[in-house]
Amino acid sequence: MRTPTSRARRSVLAATGTAALALSAFAAAAPAGAASTPTTYSQGGTSWVRSCATLAKGDTMACHALKVTSTAEPVRALGVSAGLLPSGLGPSDLLGAYKLPANGGAGMTIAIVDAYDDPSAEADMGVYRAQYGLPACTTANGCFKKVDQNGGTSYPAKNTGWAGEISLDVDMVSAIAPKAKIVLVEAKSASMANLGTSVNTAVSLGARFVSNSYGGGESSADTSYDTSYFNHPGVAITVSSGDSAYGAEYPAASRYVTAVGGTALKRDSSSRGWSESVWLTNSTEGTGSGCSAYDAKPSWQKDTGCKKRTIADVSAVADPATGVAVYQTYGGSGWAVYGGTSASSPIIASVYALGGAPSAGSSPASFPYAHTGSLFDVTTGSNGSCSPAYLCKAAAGYDGPTGLGTPNGTAAFHG
Repeated sequence: MRTPTSRARRSVLAATGTAALALSAFAAAAPAGAASTPTTYSQGGTSWVRSCATLAKGDTMACHALKVTSTAEPVRALGVSAGLLPSGLGPSDLLGAYKLPANGGAGMTIAIVDAYDDPSAEADMGVYRAQYGLPACTTANGCFKKVDQNGGTSYPAKNTGWAGEISLDVDMVSAIAPKAKIVLVEAKSASMANLGTSVNTAVSLGARFVSNSYGGGESSADTSYDTSYFNHPGVAITVSSGDSAYGAEYPAASRYVTAVGGTALKRDSSSRGWSESVWLTNSTEGTGSGCSAYDAKPSWQKDTGCKKRTIADVSAVADPATGVAVYQTYGGSGWAVYGGTSASSPIIASVYALGGAPSAGSSPASFPYAHTGSLFDVTTGSNGSCSPAYLCKAAAGYDGPTGLGTPNGTAAFHG
């Protein structure tokens, strides 16, 4: 059972601002596909809203997708616009920024675990891939598979907010590992039990890489969830660290997963051509980090300011102000820009896939710790105030908000 403290914590984590908290009672009671009036957040001329109306409360998880509302698209809203590029970072931007090979992922299967159904997931992903000249990934050609949490086709209720999460996830996998197979597992609700069952189903279907872009507050039940859902040796499981700034979330706190933080990614005149800093919007919104209250510290984590599991391990772009291009028609109007650590989790899962299948019995979460020189160290920015400072402030080497850093090729993501 979740404790009263954890339930309160989870409600706070789900809403990135006091105005959003006022919506919690309405959203929690709303049916799966219902829409509430979203709270708008802004920074530097960019505005966005939370995609999911499902709030984190008790054992219910919140997705971490943030949808930009201020974008002026240079392309037609719907369909493919030849010779033009949508707003937001596209595949070539992400591959270039993280020094990743093009056309990767052949022979690998990457699973996306989300709640509720997006009836347009396959068709929308097809438009995204066609826009960027990526190979088709369909049910018909054997590349794409959508299942319910038990591996069947009794799909859950449709939900427009989680559809945005699903679109973001499958598009990021398409961008980073376009030749990988994709399994979308849709949980019947956003409860930890149903999402965890979906993780087990993904692994049973052969996925060696599983991305999870959701989370909530910690509780004493988390160690049992670890055993039931996330202890899969030889499988790289990535989890968003959260969008509520400093503070530990579960399942990012699981010692069996790779917790993925978020950065702001900007072009610059450096030899790399890009720079990154900790993503922070305000005191209640930004990449998550922290020291777990319950999960044991994995042996490969050597930081001394947290006796238990420290979040995060690695990171990638998440700031909506430097967000990624996404195509969504169920609950969306076509081309859009998204951010949140919901973007960084599938990116990192896909980078693992570029590195090849983990060996049986291995702990993929440990791989980056053995190859710290193959990551871009993020040394600027913070996501709050804390002690010791590295848990919320970027520094040379390991820090909480960005972990060991962001991908510099694939070397840090295979054993």
